[in-house]
Amino acid sequence: MNRPRTDGPRNPQRRPEEDDVITYEDYKQYLSPALSKATNLVIDHGEGSYVWDVSGRRYLDWVQGIAVNALGHCHPRVVEAIREQVGKLLTCSFNVVNYESTLKWAKRIAEIAPGELGSTFFSNGGAEATDGALKLAKAYTGRPGIIAFKGSFHGRTIAATSVTASSAHYRAGYDPLVPGIDLVTYPSADQSPEGYTDDQIADWALRQLTDLFAYVRDPHSVAAVLMEPVQGEGGYVVPPTRFVKALRQLCTDNGILLIFDEIQAGYGRTGRMFASENFDVVPDIMTIGKAMAGGLPASGVVSTPEIMAAWGPGRHGGTFGGNPVVASAGLAVLDVYAETHLLDNVNAVGSYLAGRLDELKDEFPIVTDARGLGLMRAIELNHVDGRPGGDLLEEVRAICLDKGLMTLSCGVRHNGMRFATPLNTTTELIDEGLDILHQALTTVSAREAPRHTSGATTKQAVAA
Repeated sequence: MNRPRTDGPRNPQRRPEEDDVITYEDYKQYLSPALSKATNLVIDHGEGSYVWDVSGRRYLDWVQGIAVNALGHCHPRVVEAIREQVGKLLTCSFNVVNYESTLKWAKRIAEIAPGELGSTFFSNGGAEATDGALKLAKAYTGRPGIIAFKGSFHGRTIAATSVTASSAHYRAGYDPLVPGIDLVTYPSADQSPEGYTDDQIADWALRQLTDLFAYVRDPHSVAAVLMEPVQGEGGYVVPPTRFVKALRQLCTDNGILLIFDEIQAGYGRTGRMFASENFDVVPDIMTIGKAMAGGLPASGVVSTPEIMAAWGPGRHGGTFGGNPVVASAGLAVLDVYAETHLLDNVNAVGSYLAGRLDELKDEFPIVTDARGLGLMRAIELNHVDGRPGGDLLEEVRAICLDKGLMTLSCGVRHNGMRFATPLNTTTELIDEGLDILHQALTTVSAREAPRHTSGATTKQAVAA
């Protein structure tokens, strides 16, 4: 594959009369303001860990479509699979006919899915998969109730918004949301009393759930508990294994289905093919998406044949899910995973990244936490007086972007930076990005120091 150009014509698909470089501001009036933009960049092309904007400037991309491009931009195997399929057939709708690529894709997913999960309903995006999983749980159990977690993010449709609680802003103005949904404490340090150990955090969160059953919601009216095995937008928060195992048992004891949202954490990002495997817990239903198809929109609801059998023909559907182009890309992704032993790289480079992030935490008082699994990692920023450092983070992100590094925030208080590198990244690329991040943290830390001259400048004073 040829290296991307850095000179010459910037965008050969543009009309000849458009002499000026296109900008977002030129076209902003034609777009709904509902979509929040992390940058104003207009990207022309990408390869691997890099993208180039229409002016020819290169950026190291640590967003990758929000953890979508697990193999980086335009992986040649994925591109070739797409090109070959596009030349044959785009769609006839999987409602009407079958495609060889989609049938094979479903079988491959069954082979890698944990436990007895082996039946897939294909859809297009994460929110659509969330809606499907909730419908499936209700169809199988005949129960109305759903329990989800504070700090969670499951999508932007009305049902997915109803089980999302990573920001009150996402829910504001949409009442009444879907009824019968309760939100409980996620087992995180941020949602537990200060100073709790992992075991105490687990017990605290479990007690909130059992109290819900005792005081508010009869567990036998609950169809499913929906949980991110590692929270994504909520801050890349890893729960204690003790809690995940206890939750599995609690669901089993009460006939409640356990749904794991693996849309961001799944497909290898945590160092296991699915994040649930880090806890040795198998859900009843699993949602997948993002990294499935190398950059094309894809998602799925995966469950056991028994549970799926309750979802009779015509009880759910979609026009584009499982189309042959996406399926061909999905097969190519899984081929690369298997042939390159990708998870070994995730664990090796992820361990290296963890060590480097711990060094940043030791060096900069404003970096108050470094956490995650595999290549699903984040840091948290706070002011030295303990206030959430969302403003600090935005300063850091702006400097990084100016120096050629694209980053993304996370966390309920918008003070986390998540690292969503390709899973085939290298330690050299990690160093390249962290060198830029180090410069940004140095600059912002220097601005922060004069604001707080009291003695409360230790890490203990800013523990989140």
